[in-house]
Amino acid sequence: MTADPYLSVTIPCYDEVGTLEPFVRSLVATLTPEGFPFEILVVDDGSSDGSGPVGDALAAELAPVRVIHHPENQGLGGVYRTGFAEARGTFVTFMAADMQFPAWTLHHFLPHLADHDMVLGYLPDRNDSVVGKLLSLGERALLRLLFGTFPRFQGTVVFRRALLERYTLVSTGRGWGILMEFILRAHRDGVRMISVPSVVEPRREGRSKVSNLGAIRANLSQLITLRRYLSRG
Repeated sequence: MTADPYLSVTIPCYDEVGTLEPFVRSLVATLTPEGFPFEILVVDDGSSDGSGPVGDALAAELAPVRVIHHPENQGLGGVYRTGFAEARGTFVTFMAADMQFPAWTLHHFLPHLADHDMVLGYLPDRNDSVVGKLLSLGERALLRLLFGTFPRFQGTVVFRRALLERYTLVSTGRGWGILMEFILRAHRDGVRMISVPSVVEPRREGRSKVSNLGAIRANLSQLITLRRYLSRG
């Protein structure tokens, strides 16, 4: 019987045919020397560019890889829900197929898992445009306004899967609201967590699917809805 994986890396993938294969192979190369069992769960979120067949070919070749296909695009919210439900590892993380967070950045997180149940990345030296920096500052200010204290977080999170059993997550929609709710609930619950510096690299291909006006508006709506729900509780 195959041992349960120590780490599940869930990859949100929507039309990333140019980067999916090199990213999966880089994850295998990064994690194999660690010596623990792992899985790579590719969530093909309704791609139409051939990403799905690429994922299937990788799963046929590489034992740690499996693929789940969404018949229609569900956005990040749908991918998070699928990952929450399907990941089998003791610890779970999400890393986008666009390779902006390279596989080797997991080395920033893995040493902390022995003493923490959630490890959050943040970006201390972002070389953003003026607009990007303003959006980042605005996001942090909004989180403080809506929820008070919120742990420092940008990008990647690794968490103990058993935490998902503690909370009934209520956030709906396509954005990252459900992940932010999960982090907030864990923070308020006193879960052992730590924020560690990480890095982000420029996209190699295509355009961001989360840093656009529609995605920002959807995420804002989800956070406001969550604040209303929590205030009633």
